[in-house]
Amino acid sequence: MNRIILTIICAAAGAAAYGQEQDQAAVTVPLHTQSIDEVLQSISVNNPELQSLVKDTEAAQLQLKTENMLEDPTVEYSSFYSRNVTGQSGSELVVSQGFDFPTVYATRHKQNRLASESLESGLNAERRRILLEAKTLCLDIIMYRQLGELLGMQAEIAGDMLGLYEKRYATGDATALDLNKIKMELMNTATSVANNNAALVTAGNTLSAMNGNIELVFDADFYPLVEDISDPQAAVEEYLAGSAAIAAAETSAQAAQKQVSLNKQNWIPKLEIGYRRNTAIREAEHGFLVGGSIPLFSNHRKVKMAKAQSASAVNQLALAKAQAQAEAKSFISDIRETKAALDAYDEPLMRETLSLLKQAVEGGQISVIEYFVEAANIYTNLSNCITLQNRYQKLLAQLYINRL
Repeated sequence: MNRIILTIICAAAGAAAYGQEQDQAAVTVPLHTQSIDEVLQSISVNNPELQSLVKDTEAAQLQLKTENMLEDPTVEYSSFYSRNVTGQSGSELVVSQGFDFPTVYATRHKQNRLASESLESGLNAERRRILLEAKTLCLDIIMYRQLGELLGMQAEIAGDMLGLYEKRYATGDATALDLNKIKMELMNTATSVANNNAALVTAGNTLSAMNGNIELVFDADFYPLVEDISDPQAAVEEYLAGSAAIAAAETSAQAAQKQVSLNKQNWIPKLEIGYRRNTAIREAEHGFLVGGSIPLFSNHRKVKMAKAQSASAVNQLALAKAQAQAEAKSFISDIRETKAALDAYDEPLMRETLSLLKQAVEGGQISVIEYFVEAANIYTNLSNCITLQNRYQKLLAQLYINRL
């Protein structure tokens, strides 16, 4: 029975690992193990969503440039006929070009440049969001591997216990209840191993999908070194200074203010110049066309509308700053609490206690049921420690998202 259950555990782990290797091998041959930074660099180039966002931003920026171009020239040709003349008695050709007052183009250029910068900041915010999601997956993969190591140790110890108590049961020194308790522990462990491996494979597949289904070789089982937050205020200021959302809101507010100036200048008449040629039966006449349009109705209330939009953009900027500051402080508070909880765990002590408990069972000092009652608490604490470490790393990643 011992061998059968251990075989189930190994098969679950092997199947998960084989599935992941097959998915990776279908794409390319791994060259070397990649760090988190290398994974993020690859995703920043290959992520389909990010590539789409880049093209959308480029299209929007090109659209802004077209809004400040000259109007298309117009060509008009007219033929005239008279009752006393056979055929065409005359014609008129008009070629004209309309344009705004020069200062309007200058103001619109500045407004479009700010709008383009806002689009770029928005793209940067989306890029960081995608990279943070990828980094979170990497941190989860590390957590699943650490949990897998813990579950493997748990299964190995339970397997040793089963072998020991099968011998004792054969000699009458153990009961069927003892054997059943160990077997149920192995069954529970097998389920946990299978679930953990499934989560590991899913995270790996999701990470590859974010990389455009191009293989990523990431098999780390420990977290990278991170710096402690020695100066919380400096961390908050860094979060605010590097926030792409705030940068986008700032340029949007400036662009909205430029729109107010632009709409004020729209009261200036539009100009039109051109060439005109009239032909009659005997001769042709040439001349220039000069005209314009006075915006008596088309600009009605546009200045008020632009001022309202500018006020809204200013409020959005204030809201973005307030939200970013609240987020940074919340992250720092959660990081401190999580760090304090982590410091309360003594992992070496817990692992040593497990070893001592195993020795006590083998020496007959405690029963197997007493062992599993005590060991269950230790395994829970070790699992909580791994989960807390993962949460700590994720919070730091969120706080320092602007470094991505």
